[in-house]
Amino acid sequence: MIYFDNAATTQPYPEALRTYQEVSSRIWGNPSSLHRLGSQATRLLEASRQQIADLLGKEPEEILFTSGGTESDNWAIKGTAFEKAAYGKHIIVSDVEHPAVKESAKWLSQQGFDVSYAPVDQLGFIDLEAFQSLLRPDTILVSIMAVNNEVGTIQPIAQIARILEEKPTVTFHVDAVQAIGKIPFEDYLLDRVDMASFSGHKFHAVRGVGFLYKKKGKKITPLMTGGGQENDLRSTTENLAAIAAMSKALRLTLDKQSSTLSYLSQMKNVLLTSLRNYPDVYVFSGEEHFVPNILTFGIKEIRGEVLVHAFEEHDIFISTTSACSSKAGKPAGTLIAMGVPVSKAQTAVRISLDDGNDMSQIEQFLTIFKQIYTKTQKIR
Repeated sequence: MIYFDNAATTQPYPEALRTYQEVSSRIWGNPSSLHRLGSQATRLLEASRQQIADLLGKEPEEILFTSGGTESDNWAIKGTAFEKAAYGKHIIVSDVEHPAVKESAKWLSQQGFDVSYAPVDQLGFIDLEAFQSLLRPDTILVSIMAVNNEVGTIQPIAQIARILEEKPTVTFHVDAVQAIGKIPFEDYLLDRVDMASFSGHKFHAVRGVGFLYKKKGKKITPLMTGGGQENDLRSTTENLAAIAAMSKALRLTLDKQSSTLSYLSQMKNVLLTSLRNYPDVYVFSGEEHFVPNILTFGIKEIRGEVLVHAFEEHDIFISTTSACSSKAGKPAGTLIAMGVPVSKAQTAVRISLDDGNDMSQIEQFLTIFKQIYTKTQKIR
């Protein structure tokens, strides 16, 4: 089997799974309980929070545990909007955000908020002049992803942060779900960034756990109330085993980040060089200012889902862009925002690599690709 769908989810590290199992079986007390088992669980919970904060150069009280990227995005968008509604109701998101952000913004527009969508250029990068022109006195929130999940663009977070330096009352949220381990966190977890979303299963933790970075002093309305966990900001019993496993996975990911990025770049370059030799192949992902693990392409006249299943017959697993919306059968929203015609966007498939992949898999993929390309020639 060749698994090239790591932007959808990653295989948990064995070390993270061992941590999950050990905590589940040995430290199963509720952190909110007053007895010894509860205190033991609380110590591990706070140790995990401290480790994540140390790894990212932040304070432990700035790390809030969630169920994953979708909840973190929803909380950042809706929680900030409700908290700051008295000061303004204007929100800016980009045209290429993940549905967790765009659908949250759309929902807020139905609750009386005004949402503006920042356009992108033909490569998928935020149009900075257009973005700046959207800022208004009543703007309370800007949400921009660090890395696009469909084509792999690295958005100019530092430049946006500089623009927002003159707007200190605007909360700046970054969806960093696809960024962790793929670009240095110093490139997007900047001083001007007030909140950032992370999802454990994107960096080899287990599913169902993530965290929201919230800068100290920034206020946010809770979406869940009840027992008062997470400093009374997110009420529910903490998923301690998953949190501990995520802390371990994050450390392992960041420890080998530099060597991983170099290896991913080599594999992606081989793929790019080969695919560009085929006249009927569209390549939607680039090299400069793109992450090294995502490559999106298509074959003329061949729908993406057809190509996905053609590779699956050879035990090779790729994706039609975003896993969260691929079953809807819609063309990649990012490509449409980039000005790609619908007929062309419908051909898009995504390869997303990880350090568990190797050059022999790249070679096998290219061999199978040549066969599929030849078989579909009559259709083209």
